[in-house]
Amino acid sequence: MKKGLLVCMALCLMFLLAGCSSDNNAATEATAAPVETEAPEETEAPAEETEAAEDAADGDAVLNIFTWEGYIDYETVIKPFEEETGIKVNYATFASNEEMYEKLSAVNGGDYDIILASDYILNTTREAGLMQKFDPEIVTNYGNLNEDFTHQFFDPDNEYVIPYVSGIPLIVYDPSVVDIEIKGFNDLWDSSLADSLGLIDDARVTIGMVLLSMGQSMNTTDEAVLAEAAEKLEELRPNIHVLEYENLHNYLVSGDVSVAYTFTPFVALALDANPDLQVVWPQEGLGFGIDGCFIPVNAPHAKNANLFLEYLLRPEVAAVCAEWQYYCSPNEAAQDVLADWYKENPVFSGIYERIDDAEYVLNLSSEDEQKFQDIWTKFKLGF
Repeated sequence: MKKGLLVCMALCLMFLLAGCSSDNNAATEATAAPVETEAPEETEAPAEETEAAEDAADGDAVLNIFTWEGYIDYETVIKPFEEETGIKVNYATFASNEEMYEKLSAVNGGDYDIILASDYILNTTREAGLMQKFDPEIVTNYGNLNEDFTHQFFDPDNEYVIPYVSGIPLIVYDPSVVDIEIKGFNDLWDSSLADSLGLIDDARVTIGMVLLSMGQSMNTTDEAVLAEAAEKLEELRPNIHVLEYENLHNYLVSGDVSVAYTFTPFVALALDANPDLQVVWPQEGLGFGIDGCFIPVNAPHAKNANLFLEYLLRPEVAAVCAEWQYYCSPNEAAQDVLADWYKENPVFSGIYERIDDAEYVLNLSSEDEQKFQDIWTKFKLGF
C-alpha cells in the first residue's frame, strides 16, 4: 500500500482541506470527458456475478467517474469492482474543484455518473441542483460511516454525499534542530525559526492558519480582520523558507526546513521517513476537510453509480481507500479492517477525538474570495 501511495503521490496531491481558489488535490492535465482508465488487461468476471450485475445495473454496463488523477486506485478498488459487476469504469480527471463544477454545469449535471470532490464545492453543487439523491434501497450500508462525518453542511440530511476520506493540515517538525517546543501556530513566529518554515502555497489554507492564530474564523470576510491578518502574515516572512502546495515532507526529511505546515498525507509520509519527528495539533484550532462522492442530477448510469457507492462503503474497500490515499477514513466499520500500521499512526487516529475543534474552509462569494487572493498575491511577490 505504501509503495503504491508513493507512486500515486508523485502524480498528484491527495488532500482534504484546501482553499476554494485552488484545487484541494494536485493533478495532471484534465480530460474534457470520460475516458477509459489505462490499466492492465481485465480479468473476466465469473459468469454468475456478471449476470447478477446485468440484472441490477443500467442497460449499459458502464460507469463514468470524474475526479482527480489517481484518487481512486485502479488495481485495488476499480478493477475488483469491474470484475465483480461486469461494469466497465471510465475515469476522467479534473485539476481543481472549480474545473469540475464548471464542466458539470456546462453539461447540466450529465455525462458523469460519480464525482468525487471537496466539501465546499459539494455544497455549491448541491445548492445548484446538480446532484441527485443516492438510492437507499441500493446503498444500504450508509450506516457504516462514523456519525461525526455525517450531517455535514454540504449534506445536512445525509441524502446526496458519501464521505470518502478526510484530513487536517498539521504542523510537523524536527525537534533535534528546533530550539523551542512548538505547541501551536503562534510559535511559528518565533525568531529562532528564521528561514526554516515550509508552508502550504494556498491563500485560504495559510491565511486561514494566520486567522486561527489570531483567534478568528478561517472564513472571516471582515476587512479589518483580514488587514490585520495580512500584517501578521508579513511578519512571518523572515521565517519562511519555502511555499509549496504539495510534497513539503521532502523538504523536512532532507533538512531543507525544520518545520512544515502541510496536509495529512505529507505529515504521515514525513513520519514514515523519520519517526522522531514531532506532530503538533495546534492549540489555536484546526482546519478540516472531507472529500466525498455524489451522483450528478442527470447521470446517464445512475443505478451503476449507486452500486459503486455501496461498494465504496464496504469496510474492506473503505480501508483500502484510506490506506492508499494516506487520509483519515470516515468509515467506522472499516476500523476493524484497517492495517495495524495505519491505526498506529497518530496522524490518522488523532482526528476522531478532535473533530469538534476543527473548522471547514467554506466557499465564499467571488468578492470575498478575492480578498484572500489579493492578500496572497501581494505576499508572494517577495518570494
